[in-house]
Amino acid sequence: MQPKRIAALIRALAEDKKAEDLVVLDISKLSSLTHYFIIAHGNSDRHVRALAEHIMDEMKKKKIPALHAEGLREGKWILLDFGSVIAHIFYKDTREFYGLERLWGEAKKI
Repeated sequence: MQPKRIAALIRALAEDKKAEDLVVLDISKLSSLTHYFIIAHGNSDRHVRALAEHIMDEMKKKKIPALHAEGLREGKWILLDFGSVIAHIFYKDTREFYGLERLWGEAKKI
């Protein structure tokens, strides 16, 4: 599946679980690491974990399992690596502190 389609699918899955302030960044011209970052937040550690688990479960059903996941236990910043797309699911305060959108400010918002 094309990276843009994977990003759109992950975005829709995050929206299903009421992810807040959802942003998709095209970083393909800025990094060889991945094509897209998806950044969103939840309002509690439980909400953050629910978002991440929903995305992982549904992507696995579509035969696109996460290659790596970090932060599930803490629920403050969960990183889900799908290869060409990396999803960052934050607790709101943690997202504001790290400011990934500012760090990747040159990236095109989709």
